[in-house]
Amino acid sequence: MAKILLVEDSEQIWDFLSRRLERRGHAVVMAHDGEAGVNTAKAALPDVILLDMNLPVIDGWTAAGMLKADPATQ
Repeated sequence: MAKILLVEDSEQIWDFLSRRLERRGHAVVMAHDGEAGVNTAKAALPDVILLDMNLPVIDGWTAAGMLKADPATQ
């Protein structure tokens, strides 16, 4: 199954989503703000990134642009 990075700052949402994804056999890595999401994506190299757009530190739009521009995360 896929390795999924879940970047979400709401505890209720990430708890719900991570449990559902793990029950379906996916490996879930989590980050709780945009900066941690970018750093985790570079380190963990997930297959899929689920990225909330309204994140603290670095918003999701900026984080997505940073990941798209970085060849190491392609």
